[in-house]
This record gives sequence, structure tokens and C-alpha cells, in this order.
Amino acid sequence: MDPQDLPKDPHRPHEDVMAMLVGTLFVALGVTLYTKALLLTGSTAGLAFLLQYATGWRFGVWFFAINLPFYYLAIKRMGWSFTLRTFAAIALVSVFSELTGRWIVIDSLHPLYASLMGGSLIGIGMLILFRHRTSLGGINILALFLQDRYGLRAGYVQLGIDGLIMLAALLVLPMERVGLSVLGAVALNLIIALNHKPGRYMGVS
Repeated sequence: MDPQDLPKDPHRPHEDVMAMLVGTLFVALGVTLYTKALLLTGSTAGLAFLLQYATGWRFGVWFFAINLPFYYLAIKRMGWSFTLRTFAAIALVSVFSELTGRWIVIDSLHPLYASLMGGSLIGIGMLILFRHRTSLGGINILALFLQDRYGLRAGYVQLGIDGLIMLAALLVLPMERVGLSVLGAVALNLIIALNHKPGRYMGVS
């Protein structure tokens, strides 16, 4: 039987809210580990990290601002419901990434652990959001659109764009930190690529 023919189990509103809170908290914790270790990831979050390290302005401010131009594509291609969910998720990550650094104090953090665990936390958070028709904006919206429209894996599209961001990171970070960031980006995108396939997860919102 074709998976598309199986009955879908719609998410209830409280399930969407819970998923958004849990997903964004996972992402914010990953962001906190990356900031502490001077690492970065890809997508608009990667750009926000770059600007944070280059200017000293905090990640949450940059992350919220960078995503603003992408809402047009989200409305046009993905609809108002998806866009509003995404706007809420971006706002929560922006706020939680600022608060998490106050909620926990990290005295020592191995960069390799931060790379793998931070990337995994962000990937799991994004996966939760994807499965509830939500993204973290920007390039994530583009990746989801290409998957829905052309069948391209969102994780693989993201991986290619992330590579370009990592090259730009060489301008502001030591090569060692960029290398560890690449490792974290691979972990992040593999989680999405292996677990976010069309027809695998039947829940809808």
C-alpha cells in the first residue's frame, strides 16, 4: 500500500504548541553550546552566528532580523498557517537563545562535544518543528519548499548551502572551529535527511 493512501492522524492544537515549545528549546540549547564553543551552524542561524562573532551583537537579535525577508516566500509558497507558525518559532528561538545562557552556566565545554551535541540538538529540534508544519525560516523555508515541490531532500539542500556559509566562516573564526562546525552541520543535516522523508511520518496539522 502506498504510504500516501494511509489515513493521516492530524495533530491537535495543543500538540502543535507543545512541539513548538520543545523544538525551539532544543534548538536554543544547541545554540547556547555553539556560542560557548565559538562554533556555528548553517542556514540563517549560521549567518546570525557569523554576524554575532563579527559585531558582538547577540545571536537572537540577528536571527530574528535576518529571517524577516523570507516571510514573503513562506506566505506565497507555504501558506499563512505555515508562515505564522514559523514566525512564532523564530521568535521563540530568538528569546530562548538569550534566556538559556542565563538559565544554565557552563564553566568548561569541549569543542568536539559541543559540535556533535549542539548539532544534534538543533537537528532534533528542527525535525520536531518540521513534523508540525513549522520551520526556522530563511533557508529552511527554501529547503522545505524544494522538497515539497520537487522531491529534493530538505536535509541535502540544506547541507549544500551550509557549505557556503562554512567557507565564509573562515573570515571570522579559526580553521579548527570551522572544521568542528562542519562536523556539527553534518550531524544536524543527517538527522533531518534520515528522518524527514516524504510519506514516512503521517501526522499533519
